Amino acid sequence: MAVNVGMPHDVPWHGKTVHTGVYKQTVTGPRMVRRLNIDGDGQGDLGGHGGEQRAVLVYQTDSYQYWAKELGRENLQPGEFGENFTVDGLADNEVCIGDRYRIGDALFEVTQPRVTCYRVGLRMGEPQMAALMVSHRRPGFYMRVIKEGEVEAGQEIVKVSTGPEAMTVEEIDGVLYLPGHTRAQVERALRIPALSPGWQGSMHTLLDQAEGDTARSSGSAGLTAAAGAPPPGWPGFRPLTVTHIQPESRSVFSLSLASADGSALPAASPGQFLTVKVSLEADVPPLIRSYSLSGEPSAGTYRISVKVEPHGAASNRLRTHVRVGDSLDAAAPRGTFCLSKGDNPVVLLSAGVRVTPVLAMLHALARGHSPRQVWWLHAARDSIEHPFAQESHDLIEELANARSTIYYSKPNDTDRQGVDYTEAGRLSVDRIFGLGLPTDADAYLCGPVGFMNGFTTALVDAGLEPSRVHTEIFGAGPSLTPGMKDSSTVPEPHQPAGSAGTGPPVSFARSGLTVPWNNNQDSLLELAEACDVPVQWSCRTGVCHTCELALMAGTVEYSPDPVEPPAEGNILICCSKPTEGVVLDL
Repeated sequence: MAVNVGMPHDVPWHGKTVHTGVYKQTVTGPRMVRRLNIDGDGQGDLGGHGGEQRAVLVYQTDSYQYWAKELGRENLQPGEFGENFTVDGLADNEVCIGDRYRIGDALFEVTQPRVTCYRVGLRMGEPQMAALMVSHRRPGFYMRVIKEGEVEAGQEIVKVSTGPEAMTVEEIDGVLYLPGHTRAQVERALRIPALSPGWQGSMHTLLDQAEGDTARSSGSAGLTAAAGAPPPGWPGFRPLTVTHIQPESRSVFSLSLASADGSALPAASPGQFLTVKVSLEADVPPLIRSYSLSGEPSAGTYRISVKVEPHGAASNRLRTHVRVGDSLDAAAPRGTFCLSKGDNPVVLLSAGVRVTPVLAMLHALARGHSPRQVWWLHAARDSIEHPFAQESHDLIEELANARSTIYYSKPNDTDRQGVDYTEAGRLSVDRIFGLGLPTDADAYLCGPVGFMNGFTTALVDAGLEPSRVHTEIFGAGPSLTPGMKDSSTVPEPHQPAGSAGTGPPVSFARSGLTVPWNNNQDSLLELAEACDVPVQWSCRTGVCHTCELALMAGTVEYSPDPVEPPAEGNILICCSKPTEGVVLDL
């Protein structure tokens, strides 16, 4: 019925600038459809739109009529939903993934439903549009171009073949975004070769969730890694007793923690972290900090390890004031940087004190007498700044197929090569290629951001699958704000501008910031943005779960309600407000 195209341009939105191609205009006459695009068309965010698998977006006149009635709109014109082809027929509950259609000179194949994001709402002037399109089961779909050619409005759409499994766009969209999917549906989806790689990855994750130890009572691991984490061992914070304090290096010490009543603490997954409240002076709110668990994950007690920074308020307070017998309030272990089960090789790569989460993984492998190949790669300055040197050595000795390579960037005069360390100098990207790492390994990296970025690329270049390279970031994670134009500077998290709020306290644990809730914001996401706390989001209406994260304490209310609830112990910050003081893993 119409061919719609438009090149990306900048649009003002909420005081920021969005670079988007959602604004399409109907064109007359034939248009050449190529492998990646229609002539005259483009996308502003190639991470979520466009490319070979999403070359052409299709939406139906029947859905236009539906939304005109539902939204009370009488002036909806082709292209307003950001689609390239406005078509008569091809309903989402009839078209199947893998169906092929000929239009004009071109041949197309259906690859996936539309991934709804906030920009369709921006275009429509309806912020909840992304959620409405999913919940009302009218997403539209993408096609890839099998044969390039000219297409124009008025041409007949000829079905050439039906995709295997005859799985409709509506059905597979519900499998990922709505509650109640079955394992059989996921398996059917994975038998469709035409399904785009991104959706295949989500289906594989859903299958792992259904059959593995990450099975959850709620939440979709196909949408976010946060839903794949085990449920928390307890809600909120509880007091734990300090049973032992152990220096590990010149700047690192460990605290062993046990239940106040002596009962065994819930087992943690190797690689998770513990969030604690560090009390200061009377009438001063405690600092909230997260530290990786560095000991045996299922010992019934926990061990956290702390690096004392010169101006670190929490770390210095813990070192100078906490004694054996004292109590620390702690939230249950959290995190998705966890050792996966299997029999394939494992690479544990770390630098400095960031060894702690992979050390817990090494403990778990040694406790289980794992036959897996284990590669232990660690970088330190020298023996004085090499925490857990003897402990990690002893654990490696317990494993039948483990090998260790220690790099000292500046060994001191008493450090012995071959005893204290393996090689002098920094662990460099070039050295990774000479190690002969197995390409079927799962690699776990923890270190400074530049360290992890560089070695992630090196491991992939050395033959490892990108999905098998896992990283853990200390502190606030990277932001994900699709379509937003990058600022030249990234400010540190801070109190929001304007008058202070009068609502309950909101603590951003990773950012070390606590602010009072302000009703001027419509969601916790908006509050985080006002504080320049790094956030991740896409739909902003409770559909995509990109913003899902751990709620360590407190309760929230939703408006609108999520299309599918988050996993137990998690929240969606894009559509929630605090009903009491909350602590967020953000």
